Amino acid sequence: MSETEVTTAPRPLLLTDGRPAARAWSLDPALKHLNHGSFGAVPLVAQERQELLRVEMERSPVVWFPALPQRIAATRVQLAAFLHVTADGLALVPNASAGASVVYAALSRRRGGEIVVTDHGYGAVTMGAERLARRWGGRVRTARVPLDADEDQAYEAVVAEIGQATDLVVVDQITSATARRMPVERIGAEARRRGIPVLVDGAHAPGLLAAPLADATYDFWVGNLHKWGCAPRGTAALVARGPLRDRLHPLIDSWGAADPYPDRFDQQGTIDATAYLAAPTALDFVDRTWGWPTARRYMNDMADYGAHVIGTAFAELTGTDCRVDVGLPVPGMRLVRLPEGLAPSRVEADALRDRVARELGVEAAFTSFGGTGYLRLSAHVYNTSADYEYFAEECVPALGEWARTAHEQHRAP
Repeated sequence: MSETEVTTAPRPLLLTDGRPAARAWSLDPALKHLNHGSFGAVPLVAQERQELLRVEMERSPVVWFPALPQRIAATRVQLAAFLHVTADGLALVPNASAGASVVYAALSRRRGGEIVVTDHGYGAVTMGAERLARRWGGRVRTARVPLDADEDQAYEAVVAEIGQATDLVVVDQITSATARRMPVERIGAEARRRGIPVLVDGAHAPGLLAAPLADATYDFWVGNLHKWGCAPRGTAALVARGPLRDRLHPLIDSWGAADPYPDRFDQQGTIDATAYLAAPTALDFVDRTWGWPTARRYMNDMADYGAHVIGTAFAELTGTDCRVDVGLPVPGMRLVRLPEGLAPSRVEADALRDRVARELGVEAAFTSFGGTGYLRLSAHVYNTSADYEYFAEECVPALGEWARTAHEQHRAP
């Protein structure tokens, strides 16, 4: 829950010509889109910009590709300004997981080969850490952080797993499955004091946080611009500082391999880099139309309202409080507890996501943590109160029936 629950529907955002904000996207109006956080949504102006770039690429590929590194370098300057970092520390990668893989490929064992992660970590990034630990002949140590843990508790849980054998700490800035913040500033500072590299997974941070790297202590940070920033997929930033950044290389070697970091990431053969080049168009569109501070406030208020409306509907249906006490809530994302029996595991949560889209016409995120299923709301500027009211009226009763059926099937001999 947020500190101040929004129980009144926020006034919807409009385009400069008075049309609803959703008209700036190509999202299917026959569906309700309540899951911006998983894959983002690209505004039409950015889609059109990318298509123009693709036309240019295909009309003269021999001109396009030799000039591409310079264009990507210029784009990095714009994206670095959005993130409030310097361009000489930022490389572009397809997604946050790819950025994490770059880091894993660059590091070597120095101590005991142990890597510290948390039980809130994103699956692909954690699996990469496990593979690295096996290669090192070490192991992964998992910090168990309660969902309702406050800053001190979360910090202490992670630091308790750091020891003499630790070679890397991997921690989410904003957790994907549980929509909470981790105290990466304090964790990073303590790891640095001990001389241990830190990788911050900031996949959800760009656009959702005003300056996600401002106070963070890190060696490596990765964040997706195609989520809250609405850039074409996949566009992500890998930001590195300190002497270890010179070890970072693209996962695929190309003619830029001998260049310094981050320039060597600008030349990647025949990769379609139009998503990178069109990313500033998406960021600028939100900024010009509403301004990012206004957009962030709206997303937060809308997520709050959605959690209130849907949580109230579930409570009336089940007779139990479905609100979730998240220790360090983040803007724009909320959890609502599902009825018992729904989404107790990641696989079942994904199956529920697919069924809800197929049968109820709603794109929603369902997650699981500690054997409990949650609806994860992640709002953007195109969402309105009607989206969440529809879910409360049409989907909550169906989910309640599905939960009862699942419970009866579980009890059957």
